[in-house]
Amino acid sequence: MGLNSNGAQQNIIAQDTKLIGNITSNSPIRIDGSLEGNLTTQGKVVVGKMGSIKGQLKGVNADIEGKFSGKIELTGTLVLKDTAHIDGEVIIGKLSVEPGATFNANCSMRGAIKSLGSEQRASGPQKEEKTA
Repeated sequence: MGLNSNGAQQNIIAQDTKLIGNITSNSPIRIDGSLEGNLTTQGKVVVGKMGSIKGQLKGVNADIEGKFSGKIELTGTLVLKDTAHIDGEVIIGKLSVEPGATFNANCSMRGAIKSLGSEQRASGPQKEEKTA
């Protein structure tokens, strides 16, 4: 484990390491090896160039440089680097894709809903003038 820029511990699955099973963590995690299973975290997920996940990813934000196959559900942003290869289903708040990334997925974006209703002025409703 290393420290990230916030001083919190970061979990690392090193290159040439294969993990089969589910991971639940509140800390950031970096995967340079491979994971077959489900990953749930409130910390940022980074999948390195040599890293891969086959399964389900639930969390807030993720940066992917390697391979992902399965379902991604993020409340925040998914960043796909130019070396990323994604297959499956993606449900996210925001998406950033660099040229060169492979993105073969059904994608749903669930961002903030903006109101299209009319706005009132800060001074309140305007009065109508009537003439007799």
